[in-house]
Amino acid sequence: MAGGDAGLDRLTGDRQVIDGGGGTAAPGWDRYAHWRRGPAAVLLAVLLALTVLAALTRPTASMDGTPAERPSVVPTGTAAASQRDDDLALYDRIIARVASGEGYYTAAVAEQRASNYPVRPGLAVRLPTSALIHAAIGEDGLQAIAVLLLGATGWAWWRRLANEPGGARYRNYAAALVLLGGSTILNRYYFVLHEFWTGMLIALSLGLHRPGRYGWALAIGALALALREHALPYVLLMAAMALWRRDWREGAAWTVLIVLFALGLSWHLQAVTALTTPADPQGPAWLVMDGMRGWLSKTVLASNLRFLPYWAAGPLAVAMVFGWSGWRSPAGTTATFLLLGYALAFMLAGRANNFYWGGVIAPVMFLGLAFVPMAAVSLIRTVRGR
Repeated sequence: MAGGDAGLDRLTGDRQVIDGGGGTAAPGWDRYAHWRRGPAAVLLAVLLALTVLAALTRPTASMDGTPAERPSVVPTGTAAASQRDDDLALYDRIIARVASGEGYYTAAVAEQRASNYPVRPGLAVRLPTSALIHAAIGEDGLQAIAVLLLGATGWAWWRRLANEPGGARYRNYAAALVLLGGSTILNRYYFVLHEFWTGMLIALSLGLHRPGRYGWALAIGALALALREHALPYVLLMAAMALWRRDWREGAAWTVLIVLFALGLSWHLQAVTALTTPADPQGPAWLVMDGMRGWLSKTVLASNLRFLPYWAAGPLAVAMVFGWSGWRSPAGTTATFLLLGYALAFMLAGRANNFYWGGVIAPVMFLGLAFVPMAAVSLIRTVRGR
């Protein structure tokens, strides 16, 4: 092919993008192989700075800011079997009362008030879905669901990567990484934490999604939203991405889900308000502007990164997001926006003892490690002018 025509031969998938000027070839899905040198150099500098900052930042799960490498919900020591974090014990008592036939809102408000937990604003009381399911099927039922959910999520991503540009060569590693990221869901100790279930459902929903084929992804996303309102950014992103593709039908479907959730949340807040008084304690503000520490405290302490020293866990969290950004595909683009959006949210909102919020994105984050070698090599080669 003549040099003048080679630059026009831009193909997708595992086929090559030919650069007629330099005679080199790079896959179309290798994002940073096609960047200009200047922007690539800026990104590399920012990435190195964030990596160093992450290595120096100690996550904390304590309200007083005391550094901690592991959150208090991780049982340690010889008496670990009999220990139970206060928050988890609270959820245990609420579920027990619901299982005995008591209404969820009556039980939740009474237990939170008795334990000096805030019940105002209404969002201080969790949505009822998780407690109702837990009370209905018990821990053994949840154990079976956890195994099926983890397996389904790994399978969904293994299938999706086979159909994404460049994904086939990474799908074995990626499926293993999403299983690693979501494996915390198998631990009965965490069954009462809404965020871990929500994170697995978000990962499954995104793994099942295909542009133009969204039915199962929408249904799983709706369940995630019913468990925890923290899934709302994911649903908003899916609606925005569909509208950006001019897929009006899918955009409308996600928009209807958002409207239905808003109505359900309004009903939830009214149910809580009906049982509270101005004398009830008001919860502290969630807007804390904690920056890098806020993001790492959630993503590290609520994931299997917590078992690593903080100076290794932090840079790995940065690498996970970077890896996703290097994969130019529908899944890669969506996941990059998703993780950047939650990163910004966690930097601005969420107190130190809200570290478990990070469970909402942990399974999806881990998968990004599969693309780190490709993204790093391409970015460096572009900066070097190769």
